[in-house]
Amino acid sequence: MPANVVVIGSLNMDLVTRAPRLPRGGETLIGHSFATVSGGKGANQAVAAARLGARVAMIGCVGNDDYGVQLREALLTEHIDCRAVSVVEGCSGVALIVVDDNSQNAIVIVAGANGAMTPAVIDRFDAVLQTADVVICQLEIPDATVGHALKRARELGKTVILNPAPASRPLPADWFAAIDYLIPNESEAAALSGLAVDSLQTAETAATHLIAMGAGKVIVTLGAQGSLFANGEGFEHFPAATVKAVDTTAAGDTFVGGFAAALASGKSEAEAIRYGQIAAALSVTRAGAQPSIPTMSEVQAFRPA
Repeated sequence: MPANVVVIGSLNMDLVTRAPRLPRGGETLIGHSFATVSGGKGANQAVAAARLGARVAMIGCVGNDDYGVQLREALLTEHIDCRAVSVVEGCSGVALIVVDDNSQNAIVIVAGANGAMTPAVIDRFDAVLQTADVVICQLEIPDATVGHALKRARELGKTVILNPAPASRPLPADWFAAIDYLIPNESEAAALSGLAVDSLQTAETAATHLIAMGAGKVIVTLGAQGSLFANGEGFEHFPAATVKAVDTTAAGDTFVGGFAAALASGKSEAEAIRYGQIAAALSVTRAGAQPSIPTMSEVQAFRPA
């Protein structure tokens, strides 16, 4: 069946260690554990959308190494269409992740094969893109490719989601008109807007700025404070479910995938936000990226404490 959610983005092998705290510069710590886990923001969001009810296709690149085989197999296991996941010469993308005893993390990404995602790759798989109802992009592939994908998805009349992660600077001005839903976290909203974002009120100010720049609607994810939705006419705050966090890795990706899956199924924006929030809340109660992402039945069965 054709996909109703197409994810364009990164596939990384996550090299995850747990330690008492995040190391300081020049410091060596003794860690608790180490694991290799399939990840990458694009792949995580594809897995989340698939587990949470969508038919999903992925457009991305992996290396011709063992990690590339594992990354592709992880998507196929979730029944994700991988005909547009290309194998290129060289190493696959990797992410080096340290998680501390308070469930906070620090991450270093090496692009590897993700750097081979050129605009020509998007054009080669335009038929896959045409099947979508919802298209999701992030920022772990080259900017030129993200911009090209956003604009092509807009030309095709798709619902376009950009999760601007990781973001360290404002987006190109000509991207905004192609974005239906811009979904940054607090630090990303600050980087995009140039404004401090450390509360619900400052998130409203940043979201207003981003809508003025041309984004259709903005959802700022605020961790334990929930999410802020802004549409240019007003704001709505969605409180987060209370859970005991174990590992916050991929919580944002789970929210984006769940939100997209819910939209593609015909749910309202408010329903889709709540659905994504519950999925993200469940994900932080488990370790790892893709292993932490819940299924649709788990989200439906969730009852707040």
